[in-house]
Amino acid sequence: MTYSSSFTKAHRKEIYRRLARIVRGSGPAPLPSFNDLRSRLHLFQQSYTGLHTIEVANIVGTVDRSDDFDRDFLPRTPQTRERWERLERAFPSLGFPPISVYKVKDVYFVIDGNHRVALAKQKGAEFIDAEVTEIQTDIEIDEDIDFEKIIYLEQARRFMQQSGLDRSRPMARIDFSRPEGFAELLDVIKAHGYDLMMQQNKVLSPEEIAADWYDGVYLPTVESIRWEKLLELEADATEGDFFLWVLERRRGHDSQLGEQSLEDEARQAERDQEGRIRVRALRALGRG
Repeated sequence: MTYSSSFTKAHRKEIYRRLARIVRGSGPAPLPSFNDLRSRLHLFQQSYTGLHTIEVANIVGTVDRSDDFDRDFLPRTPQTRERWERLERAFPSLGFPPISVYKVKDVYFVIDGNHRVALAKQKGAEFIDAEVTEIQTDIEIDEDIDFEKIIYLEQARRFMQQSGLDRSRPMARIDFSRPEGFAELLDVIKAHGYDLMMQQNKVLSPEEIAADWYDGVYLPTVESIRWEKLLELEADATEGDFFLWVLERRRGHDSQLGEQSLEDEARQAERDQEGRIRVRALRALGRG
């Protein structure tokens, strides 16, 4: 039986998809990297769980071969041909030796065996044997890995933990249009805590500070933002965005009008024609 390589078909498919993305004006579809994931996530301990038969469809990334394959493990360069064809000739029935993977939630990243996975996906194999090391994390991850979403979720998790809201007000939900908003809001809560301890002349826990800020500052301001329908001024903005923007407005007005509540500032913003214009810069927090 004459051997016929599947590499050319797979490489051609990757080229066509790349050209189609260029025509559509969309970005590249890189193979997710475990090293990138590890640098962006709060990963916990790892444990070796042994040899398992895993679903090929759940293998979504690699540790260090993102340059060689695209998101579907199609070969990106001709340099992978030799290894591909050697494996294809040696294992025509795809009875490969076990690959090695990290398991993160329900998906897998290849440590060793990227070419075997690429060939298995190209041939339509459903399962492959793998030595599995499981990584613990509290961030939800699925096959459609979106690193921007992962960064956002991790920043939100850290904000809830470091502010104390996850313990004092665990049901609190604060969203931003950009992950940097969480760090800026954490500074706001810390400043509130300092002022509160100076007023009460005692040390307060992060949980006490967070609860006082959330109940006495954030919720009343957000209620005013909703009442004044400020969210209608910018479709992509969140209540968290508007809270920070209203806070910035009050800081700018303090020297001119004297300090007023954030609720008053929210009411004034709705009536302020300048504010209607400036709010369109919310993605940059409308500074200025």
